Amino acid sequence: MKRVLITRPFAQATDFAERLRSVGFEPIFFPVIEIRPIENNVTLDKALDKLNCYEWIVYTSVNAVDVVFSPSPCLRRPSPSGRGDGGEGIRVAAVGPKTAEALRKHGIEPDFVPEEYVAEAILPGLGDLRGKWVLLPRAEIARKDLPEAILKAGGIAHEIVVYQTLPTEVNMEGLDALKMGVDVITFTSASTVENFVAMLRQNKLDPLNLPNNPLFACIGPITEQAARDEGFVNLVVANEYTTEGLVEVIGRLVN
Repeated sequence: MKRVLITRPFAQATDFAERLRSVGFEPIFFPVIEIRPIENNVTLDKALDKLNCYEWIVYTSVNAVDVVFSPSPCLRRPSPSGRGDGGEGIRVAAVGPKTAEALRKHGIEPDFVPEEYVAEAILPGLGDLRGKWVLLPRAEIARKDLPEAILKAGGIAHEIVVYQTLPTEVNMEGLDALKMGVDVITFTSASTVENFVAMLRQNKLDPLNLPNNPLFACIGPITEQAARDEGFVNLVVANEYTTEGLVEVIGRLVN
């Protein structure tokens, strides 16, 4: 049975692992990052209290949705309609189907989901942004392409850091599997690439010279570029930028 290494956080890896098993692969868990919400996020609280000031709220990850709708007492939820108290007219955009699905779990149907699941593809769907505010709950390390594009379009991007992407402790079972050799290593974000490389080097493994010459499967073009920047060459990119897309391309190329 071909073995596929999953580098995303444990909390987000279960469904991915089940899909891999369903098509005959053995998933190996090797999380290299963890998601940590910002605690006592007063800036977010204030923004959610004044949703009527914004034309759009744009979610570029499932993590952002999870944090904004957290039941934690330090966070205030928008109303189930997505409009907030007095916030009638605000619209909601999601970067892709997984983020849209996360919103629907909270009773919100996104007004816009781009056909290409990258942040830059969101801008054309936001319409005329001149003089309008766009709320962007994001990761601390999020790229600046989208807020810069909003600014160039005449809008005001209000970025709020709602979570951090941090290195996690090494999973020894996954590390042992890497030493023995796996068939595929999956990357679902640029941060998984960067932290995978750092973790292996800290544990005296060369990420560019692993046993069994594994295939590196990237969820999308941004992740692929991060992998190329680190020196990986045996790369493949999912046609659809989702874990389902990863399973499809892995199944097609490896089996």
